[in-house]
Amino acid sequence: MTMEEMLDREAIRLLMATYTINGDRGRIATLADVFAEDGILEFSGEQSQGRQTILRRLDTPGQPRDPRHSFTRHNLTSSLVELDGEGATGRTYFQVMTDIGLDHHGHYADRFVRTSAGWKIAHRQVRIDWQSPDSLYPTFPKR
Repeated sequence: MTMEEMLDREAIRLLMATYTINGDRGRIATLADVFAEDGILEFSGEQSQGRQTILRRLDTPGQPRDPRHSFTRHNLTSSLVELDGEGATGRTYFQVMTDIGLDHHGHYADRFVRTSAGWKIAHRQVRIDWQSPDSLYPTFPKR
């Protein structure tokens, strides 16, 4: 592995951490900024394209939330990123903890692109593999 490949992989890891931590903290504008200008976020059978559309989809102030839901922590586990020149693909497993413990888990299927602003997510598909019957989230479609 070359130094450039190591730096690219570290930049992509930072991108994934920025998405995860800012989402958990409710900083949706910062989360949306990890996407390419025309990036796509796909989950629950819907696609949102473009940072502003992603921001509007995720930023839902005033929407009812289960009163037991006081925190969310997405934990990224195994991740495999394959570089291919100006782009990369990735598959990363995640687990989501809430007040009930393990709430749901799944994986991200990603395409990354190198831009003038650095690495960005071109397309993220969120796939839920399991969800607790006691989940504090609405029911997600399973893959």
